[in-house]
Amino acid sequence: MVYSYYPGCTLKNKATDLDRYARLSAEALGFTLEEIPEWQCCGGVYPMAKNETAHKLSSVRALVYARDENKPLVTLCSACFNVIKQVNGDMKNDESIRTKANNYLKLDTPYAGEAEVLHYLQVLRDKVGFDKIKEKVVNPFTGKKIGAYYGCLLLRPSKVMDFDNPENPSIIEDFIRAIGGEPVIYAMRNECCGGYITLEDKAIAQKKSSNVIANAADCGAEMLITACPLCLYNITKNGVLPGDGKMPVYYFTELLAQALGVKEGGN
Repeated sequence: MVYSYYPGCTLKNKATDLDRYARLSAEALGFTLEEIPEWQCCGGVYPMAKNETAHKLSSVRALVYARDENKPLVTLCSACFNVIKQVNGDMKNDESIRTKANNYLKLDTPYAGEAEVLHYLQVLRDKVGFDKIKEKVVNPFTGKKIGAYYGCLLLRPSKVMDFDNPENPSIIEDFIRAIGGEPVIYAMRNECCGGYITLEDKAIAQKKSSNVIANAADCGAEMLITACPLCLYNITKNGVLPGDGKMPVYYFTELLAQALGVKEGGN
């Protein structure tokens, strides 16, 4: 299976390794990420203003490409996924936004939300299957107690994202089981880490991210994994355990590549 792939800005700059792990893992699991040519930044944040159309056009261009190629659009970044999925909902359900965007882009075939938008985790769960992944694992994380950190953007707004139960998600825990680890359930796994306010008020970001890892540690987690580059950065940079300790935080594609034996340098 070949998917249209929208990597987003972070995975092309500060986090190129996360992109590489995803591509290597995809090939090991029998699917291909075909990068969309000349994609543009999604904007990073979904615009709430009803009349803000220009901010959404880069997402529409990516969606149009995926539709025309007849391939689902896949992204790794929860921020990109949130923006593109919400814009796709606008194009499907809001006639005013749809008309403005199509008029601006002057498309031969107007776009009306036909593309399927998936997060990489959904491909693993719904297209590949966690049972198949488990069969492919050569370096299982046996005995490792791993906390899943969802953050905000994968789950909300829940009706539009349609990703998982926003209050009691399970997809990352199921992923952890598939790579041989032991998932740790803790209360703050779907709470905000404060990533978007780290430049405005670092103290609040530090408090929020530290609360997350403290809660995870209290419940027995030895490490966290996330699907959001901003969460990864913020918790790693700002999260501190009592006594100035740190909790190891990884992106899920890194652990997947390691489990499948395709991560450079082995374990």
